[in-house]
Amino acid sequence: MASTTEKSTEKQSVNGADILVSALVHQGVKHVFAYPGGASMPLHQALLKRSDVLRTVLPRHEQGGGFAAQGLARTTGEVGVCMATSGPGATNLVTALADAKLDSVPVVAITGQVPQKVIGTDAFQETPIVEVCRAITKHHYMITDLADVPRVVKEAFYVAKTGRPGPVLIDFPKDVQLQIQDTEPDLDPETHLPGYRPEIRTAAPEQIGQIIAAIRRSRRPVLYVGGGCINSDASEALTEFALRTGIPVTTTVMGLGAFPGDHEQSLHMLGMHGTVYANYAVNDADLLLAFGVRFDDRVTGKLEEFARHGKIIHVDIDPSEIHKNKEAHIPIVADVKLVLEALNDALTDNDIPDLSEWSEKVAQWKEQFPLTYKASDDLILPQYAIEELWRQSIDEDPFITVGVGQHQMWSAQYFRFRKPRRWLSSSGLGTMGFGLPAAMGVQAAHPDRLVVDIDGDGSMLMNVQELATLHCEKLPVKILLLNNQHLGMVVQWEDRFMEGKRAHTYLGPVDRPEALGQGDGSHGEETYPDFVAIAKGFGVQARHVRRKQDFPEALAEMLASPEPYLLDVICPYQEHVLPMIPGGATVRDIITE
Repeated sequence: MASTTEKSTEKQSVNGADILVSALVHQGVKHVFAYPGGASMPLHQALLKRSDVLRTVLPRHEQGGGFAAQGLARTTGEVGVCMATSGPGATNLVTALADAKLDSVPVVAITGQVPQKVIGTDAFQETPIVEVCRAITKHHYMITDLADVPRVVKEAFYVAKTGRPGPVLIDFPKDVQLQIQDTEPDLDPETHLPGYRPEIRTAAPEQIGQIIAAIRRSRRPVLYVGGGCINSDASEALTEFALRTGIPVTTTVMGLGAFPGDHEQSLHMLGMHGTVYANYAVNDADLLLAFGVRFDDRVTGKLEEFARHGKIIHVDIDPSEIHKNKEAHIPIVADVKLVLEALNDALTDNDIPDLSEWSEKVAQWKEQFPLTYKASDDLILPQYAIEELWRQSIDEDPFITVGVGQHQMWSAQYFRFRKPRRWLSSSGLGTMGFGLPAAMGVQAAHPDRLVVDIDGDGSMLMNVQELATLHCEKLPVKILLLNNQHLGMVVQWEDRFMEGKRAHTYLGPVDRPEALGQGDGSHGEETYPDFVAIAKGFGVQARHVRRKQDFPEALAEMLASPEPYLLDVICPYQEHVLPMIPGGATVRDIITE
């Protein structure tokens, strides 16, 4: 019989699943959002062995796991990791991966796959997930050789977080997961990524000089800032640059928080539901400093008319974005943070133009066209609810997630973010159901911080099952549910462009008057479904509130709870998100009432 000492020095054999999980730990992963199944069971056994250093959070749907991984990634800048089994488990991740691709979020998704010998035979729970995801991932792998596991994981993380971040898929057949290796794996192998060279680059000195010369000559400059400034951690450099030059700052929905939203130089969001003054300023600007943006259609409207009066300087890390939608006069492929730092170093007092007339004009627009709504004495308007949340919570520096729809745009308008990575929105893909699972991932990554999901009843129902995850995993997410019984944004478009005809946008029983667009949908004794009963059924604290005078106290109760809490706020459905520029229109077509 071998001695105890001899036993302790014996090499332990490991299988492919063990190696992959060890590689995740080596990459610094602390959370995995994973839902098991037949083709991923070995991976879950391996996760169990490393539970001392790696927390596995069990979502109640794979899409929830994908969005939770995004929640972690968007707030930390690190790679979020999610895992699913083959077939339907893998396809349930598709929307979360497409979402991450459009919003440039670093995610590694690991999917189990049927054994190699039955791939292509329509085996049970088989889908060709690499082919399915080819167009919506930054890169993708199928591991067919046990020796490749550490390299693939290392490369996946490198690709996901370098250059323009994005999602990477690793498909892992079950037979490779179960293959045994008797030697210690090398978790830091050489990589092989021919053609992928995401150099961290700044602008050339002559390009910095061009930018400064353009600023010196300008009299009506505007900073147009997007998610690239968040991803490059450029907020501090941007704020220094903006304050020093006095140039007003407007952001895309992805750029919220890059510059303090409550600063007088902030023009807030631009575009379809942006402020009047932001859109007017961009329209009249003689210089547009477009940093980390992609000239999305929801920002530009009619492309030919957007910012047509001025020179455009476009800085982005992704060369494919340069000239893609809008021609730039000075195109620069570079890291936005490095460019801003170089500008801050090179600027002199003589380079800063006199912007007093421009600042006065912008201030006039702000006074003439403020973000506003008609207050109600009794009803809880969504805009008021979000403003009150801002007042009660902003000093706690909360993380805010949202679903998609009217509540998303009102949150972008009325919650003034002071810091980056506090705002999480499915912006490019516009995925309903994003808010709750994203908040789940944020809370797992930041256990001692306030995390609030501002959601709508339509979006909430898309991933309502994640209430179970909040309860079972002890994630104290707060949910401010703005419940108007309708698909509010589609209703708004029906009102504006479809003569108010309701085409399946009322979410209650069809025999109620709201189904025909009658009544205010706010004072009935019943709402459908009963979200408080649903939340309590999942073990989550919950409460209804209907009257405006009751709302501040109910909100304070929710925020003070040490547990997950859902506050069901009954709102009227007739409110519209304004201002609004119709799709494909121009600033001249802006709707303000």
